[in-house]
Amino acid sequence: MTTTAATVSDIITAGYDAMTRAEKQLANSLLDNYPVSGLGSITTVAEAARVSTPTVVRMVQKLGFKGFTEFQSRLHQELEETISNPITKHERMAPNAPGAHILNRFAEAVMANMRQSLGGLDPQDFDAAARLIGDRKRSVYLAGGRITGAIAEYFFTHLQVIRPGVARISSNASSWPHYVLNMSRGDVLILFDIRRYESQLEALARTAADHGAEIVLFTDQWGSPIVKHARHSFRLNIEAPSAWDSSVVTLFVVEALIEAIQGSHWEKTRERMAMLEGLFESTPLFRKPTAGK
Repeated sequence: MTTTAATVSDIITAGYDAMTRAEKQLANSLLDNYPVSGLGSITTVAEAARVSTPTVVRMVQKLGFKGFTEFQSRLHQELEETISNPITKHERMAPNAPGAHILNRFAEAVMANMRQSLGGLDPQDFDAAARLIGDRKRSVYLAGGRITGAIAEYFFTHLQVIRPGVARISSNASSWPHYVLNMSRGDVLILFDIRRYESQLEALARTAADHGAEIVLFTDQWGSPIVKHARHSFRLNIEAPSAWDSSVVTLFVVEALIEAIQGSHWEKTRERMAMLEGLFESTPLFRKPTAGK
């Protein structure tokens, strides 16, 4: 699941089948520690992949770049975008901010994000992810980062109503091995990781994947390093006229998944909902209607 704005890794992956053996060796080397692996000199990149410098030149031109300099410029641009902190992001945006009201500018950005994200989202992949998460034979675990943890919590709250066997992984990374210990092969780990990608989440993804877990990833248009461990990746546009990234499209896809999962198992979901409402009735959690009103 990709967006219309292709990254260098997207371009390499798309052209992989047409590459020679040496070019595939170079491609694998570049993707192994992407994008850092492509930021050295052309000689360093060639030596790391154990190919010749002419092979590097031929491959980047075959991918549509004028040369290695343009190829590397794109990598630098991506790296700058993915590591931008809120202050840098705001200062880069502010001098060029148009005069329209922030509500209009935000709405335009969100609608553009929605169009681009949906344009690159394969409905079959979406349906496959919904089936995977809805499979009651599998346990489901969720985790997010410093900001995206709130979306993981939101998704967890709904999934907990829809089906049994759902766990919200603690924000305390030192406890994560205990969750992985409880994962069986085929269980599902849902992760949220956007730019300024969190190394601890990548470590969790790698460990869980090695343990046999199936990973569903929500990330941005550039793609978290967790992509290489994920069975399904939702790469969604997050740009906004703000120091912060937008979570609107991510939340939209999460809510669409919630409906797809509960809709495909409605009778069982309805039964759980009815039981839950009965439990709520026995507690003072929600305000009850007053007689005669």
